[in-house]
Amino acid sequence: MDIDQLVKDLMKAERMPLDKMKQRRQKVEWQRDDYRSMYTQMYDFRAELTKLKYSNNYRARQVSSADESKVSATVASGANASSYSISNVEKLASAETIVNGGKVELNKTAGLYDQTSATGDWKTGVIESKTITVGSAGKDFSLGETNFDASSISNWGVKVDGKSYKVVTDSNDLTDDTVLINPDGTFEFNKDLAANSTVKVDYIANTKTENFVLTKDSTSWQLQRNSLKDISMSFEGAALNLVANPDPAGDDLLIQTAGGETIGTLNSNTGRVTFNEGQSLEGGLEVTYKQNYTTFSVGAHTGEGQVSSETFFIQGNDSMDSVIKKVNASNVGASLMYDDFSKQMTLMRTDTGDFNKSGNEMFFSGALMEDVFKFNNSTITTAGQNAEFTINGLKTERSSNNFTMNGVTFTLKQTFTDEVKVNASNDSEKVFENIVSFVNKYNELIEKVQSKTTENVYRKYQPLTDEEREGLSEKQQELWDEKAKSGLLRRDPILTSALSEMRVDLSMAVKDDSVSSLYNSLAKIGITTTSNYMEGGKLTIDENKLREAIEKDPAAVESLFISNGTGESQQGVIHRLYETTNNAMEKIRTKAGNKYSTNQQYSLGKNLDTMNKQIARFEDRLVQVEQRYWNQFTAMEKAIQRANEQSAYLMNAFA
Repeated sequence: MDIDQLVKDLMKAERMPLDKMKQRRQKVEWQRDDYRSMYTQMYDFRAELTKLKYSNNYRARQVSSADESKVSATVASGANASSYSISNVEKLASAETIVNGGKVELNKTAGLYDQTSATGDWKTGVIESKTITVGSAGKDFSLGETNFDASSISNWGVKVDGKSYKVVTDSNDLTDDTVLINPDGTFEFNKDLAANSTVKVDYIANTKTENFVLTKDSTSWQLQRNSLKDISMSFEGAALNLVANPDPAGDDLLIQTAGGETIGTLNSNTGRVTFNEGQSLEGGLEVTYKQNYTTFSVGAHTGEGQVSSETFFIQGNDSMDSVIKKVNASNVGASLMYDDFSKQMTLMRTDTGDFNKSGNEMFFSGALMEDVFKFNNSTITTAGQNAEFTINGLKTERSSNNFTMNGVTFTLKQTFTDEVKVNASNDSEKVFENIVSFVNKYNELIEKVQSKTTENVYRKYQPLTDEEREGLSEKQQELWDEKAKSGLLRRDPILTSALSEMRVDLSMAVKDDSVSSLYNSLAKIGITTTSNYMEGGKLTIDENKLREAIEKDPAAVESLFISNGTGESQQGVIHRLYETTNNAMEKIRTKAGNKYSTNQQYSLGKNLDTMNKQIARFEDRLVQVEQRYWNQFTAMEKAIQRANEQSAYLMNAFA
């Protein structure tokens, strides 16, 4: 007997209920996916409704100037619709600009110490920085270091959360914009600093010590500072000698042991140590040094009684270019520039306006600024001044040529005496476009939901079994699946109910005092449902009627859409639709979950779990049935074989 074929044929019949169960499971999975697709469509529509809740969609404004060459303007949504008259622009706001007193004959990219050691007020020490996080609110703190130069305290830099504080050493000078630093490294602010504030202190240490583990394979060591002075080195506690290098092309210092072995060189300008190939030392190397540094300060008046200033720490190897970058990258409110042609420098206020009626807008100190960059004999070529003009008959001034009034931003471009009209008005076309966009997005949602709830059901097309799928091409499978998936949400109560509620939301009048009875429904502003009921309530627009409503009563149109009354009848269309959409999404989520849900969190998922258990049990039973068939046919085959053997024996016996 062909037992394999017999068992296969019998099991095919036994598996038919299993195939039906898997087909039912597949349909539930497809239905879940269709629900989730609808959920995504509603989620996107709800996001659009959220944006449309804001009044700026219905208060779009446009602005025009009678003479753009003199005054230009922009307007924010929701600004007051009004007219402005600007005249007698006597001054435009300007930023103070200071030109230095002569040519600066320096190599812009070379270290400043080597070029200005005689005039730059260079000192020796080490520039250090420390950041302190304020644990609890307070005004008394400590540097927490002992290796600092107390004589340099007045040149230290202190910032709290990026704001610079001027350092004072006398308690009588302590103000809200200063910090008192004592000789022992403690410092005090005039007001408590908030917890978690960050205090950054730039200070001068007496010396700096660095350590390095030297091996025979070591090639170089870059120290953390440059332009070094007063250098001492030791190896395992034994002093090393630093002697001048007779080779002018090499580093300036030779590093030698007490026995005269040269183990490497040190470039005091760059702080780089280079070890000789084949040197024999292995162990701890230590270097202590100072560096050449200088400081200068730049500050500016920033408002009523407010001053911004910052101290800049310059290493000897810093170049003029790097100094300019440091100033320009700071928050001091001023910028430096060097002109290659004239070889002169300018210091320019970054903001226009006159913030210091009694004097200059900017100030500076330090030999690098005053003597090296020659600002001690500088000239103010452009004074910091406010724009002075008359607006709607009122003479006034602003620190900038750009200023905002009632949501309108004006830009003064030149001085003039005559009158320039600026009008801010409703941008009806923009409001119209926003409403049309809403209608289009609503129609897109309705079309997708309606298409799902009216899909045909093809009952002859059930999900393919694995065996059936193997007999079809990919294209045939795709066409079959399309038919099998169709109609899974036909007349679905969640979706059809949502469509019905949305139609009611759109057709019901808004009964709120802020909405004129002339425009208290969408139909009255030209938005109605199409006559084709098969489209599920799509909207159509009478553009002329909508434009007329926006022009005549924009406030009523706004309230029609976003009125936020207590009752449903008092709520605007957007709020109603939002609630309906949200409720439908919640029902879908309860039934079909989302991609983050587990099966036990939604009803279809629970059904799937039940089906999976039933399928698993049935598959276990099929294994037992198949084994029974094998046992039965094997026993039958053996019995037949025995009978055949007996028959052959008898025939042979009587032959």
